[in-house]
Amino acid sequence: MTEENPVLYRISQFVSLLLGARIFMLILFAFSLYVSTFFLFNQEENLRKFVFDFKVHGIIFCSLLSIAAGGIINQFYDLEKDRLQKPFRTRLQSFLKQKYFLYSYIALNAISLGIAYLLSPRIFVFFLIYQFLMWFYSHKLSKVLVLNNLTFVTLTLYPFFGMLVYYQHFSWKLFLMAAFLFLILLIIDVLKDFLTMRPDTIFGYQTLPIIAGFKTSTAIVSILLVLNALISCLIVYKIPEHNFLVFYFSFSAILLILSMYPVFFFKFKKMFWLLNLLRIWVFIGVIFMLLNGIFERI
Repeated sequence: MTEENPVLYRISQFVSLLLGARIFMLILFAFSLYVSTFFLFNQEENLRKFVFDFKVHGIIFCSLLSIAAGGIINQFYDLEKDRLQKPFRTRLQSFLKQKYFLYSYIALNAISLGIAYLLSPRIFVFFLIYQFLMWFYSHKLSKVLVLNNLTFVTLTLYPFFGMLVYYQHFSWKLFLMAAFLFLILLIIDVLKDFLTMRPDTIFGYQTLPIIAGFKTSTAIVSILLVLNALISCLIVYKIPEHNFLVFYFSFSAILLILSMYPVFFFKFKKMFWLLNLLRIWVFIGVIFMLLNGIFERI
């Protein structure tokens, strides 16, 4: 392909790098970080001050660089598994040699830490810990029972926790919303393990469905669904009546209870659709947060 069409080959290499960095997830993550930061954590600054708060933009940018680096190192360690589970994506990523993924990983982390140090030594330490934990998860913890799920979800929420600490805004409502998000991401991650049992078994990943079996795993997921439905009800009780988030968490409670059916009566196709439905539902929650924030600040 290099001799026939070098431009197309370079484009293919660039696409490979973007896929390794999980560009689509980064876009959604950036949107979620900005919405939650301005409408949830930020309680004092107006839009003008927020736009010119370069430290906030710097923290979010460092988060995105670190997440991109984390995606690259994770696909590096999961390469053999991905060849079996995601052959098309792996084929696209094969246009770029693995050493260039590693160079990109080092460069992205270095740039992130450089910017973080210019912002503040504390922010530098924050991202140094974040990057180490992402590497340690990909290298070791991704194959350890239960820790793989808990660490993955914790690392997903780590940048949001950083913004929460930056604004020093804590409340029971935020705690409950964080618990809701943690549990729904944990449920999504465990459901994903059901769908990847074959490659996980081959490459030695100790996931809940493999070690505990179907019945125990589905019972645990059902308990998590009920618990999160109860948390949704508590959030509805805590927030004002005229609020977009009331509708979201009310529907969330119903959705989580209904989700017990495809989980309890395990079907591969139903589990696949449920997994994607819950992922979409998390994004819908960000949209509701945006609408609610705009409504409150009008």
